[in-house]
Amino acid sequence: MSCSDEHVSHSTDNNLIQITPQLKARLQKAKYGVYNHSAVELCHWTKKSFANEGTCYKHKFYGISTHQCMEMTPTAMNCENRCIYCWRPTEFYDTLEMPEELVDEPDVIVQQLMVERKKLINGYYGNAKNDKKKLDESLLPAHYAISLSGEPTMYPKLPQLIKYLKSLKATKSIFLVTNGQEPDMLKRLAAEDALPTQIYLSTNASNKKMFHQVNRPLHKDAWERWWESLRFLATVNTRTVLRMTLIRGYNDSDSFVGEFAEMMAQGDPHFIELKSYMHIGMSNQRLEQDHMLEMHEVRDFAGRLCEKMPSFKVMDESEISRIVVLQNQVRYTDRWIREYLTPTH
Repeated sequence: MSCSDEHVSHSTDNNLIQITPQLKARLQKAKYGVYNHSAVELCHWTKKSFANEGTCYKHKFYGISTHQCMEMTPTAMNCENRCIYCWRPTEFYDTLEMPEELVDEPDVIVQQLMVERKKLINGYYGNAKNDKKKLDESLLPAHYAISLSGEPTMYPKLPQLIKYLKSLKATKSIFLVTNGQEPDMLKRLAAEDALPTQIYLSTNASNKKMFHQVNRPLHKDAWERWWESLRFLATVNTRTVLRMTLIRGYNDSDSFVGEFAEMMAQGDPHFIELKSYMHIGMSNQRLEQDHMLEMHEVRDFAGRLCEKMPSFKVMDESEISRIVVLQNQVRYTDRWIREYLTPTH
């Protein structure tokens, strides 16, 4: 049985792409809500927020409401890379094909994942330490993080999905995380007036050899695809972030700082997030705990990068997440996301 046969099937009822029952059961055991090829989860910080025990770095850096953040994906088991640092189950990722006629409609995905998310939240009402008001508010998300698992830009109806999320009355912001392997989809988002509030581009390698070591891409032209996405970020009319996962012995050397600075300048992002690799999830099978950087090492790398990129200054940090964020002082935008999006009809 091939990997594709084992993990993705076409339903006999509607011929849509579905995760197989075996893998769906594994994901549900890991507290994912699953619907066909899409998934939702309550992240660690959302659960902490319910009990007023902290909020995530997105709240600290940009003002996102943690308990009202819905982390979801329309491509739970589809990705073009097999990144060594990924805590997600990349070993189960299968096909690179998502034909438009075989995927769910955006409104169906959102409505069904809302149902799955509500099931996950309901379990927290029974704990007296959780804030009931926050739990009630969390049922109506204000922020969507399209980033949970897989590569969302592979979903052929992503522009329609983002437009649908924008149309929901409570929506305040939408973050999209991409590995940069689908530059044409990013261009579609701009052309179809479907840009999210903020686009994250994973930026973990400063040269082609490092790119293949860290990201283990399946496309032969993966490096070129990624560069096309980076150049797109320099011109797009929405907030942009380069997100770098620092891995000891792979991309954290002083000798690479100049390369990274030169490359990142080409993308001219509003923000650069520098984060240590974290030894969690499925990444435990690929990397060791020693591959994590200490917070002072992340700060040191950030300082060296700022020396090479004078238009950037350290904006903030989150010690518990081992992350430092730099802000572009020339291509400047307010760090705080304040205004509701204009609904798209």
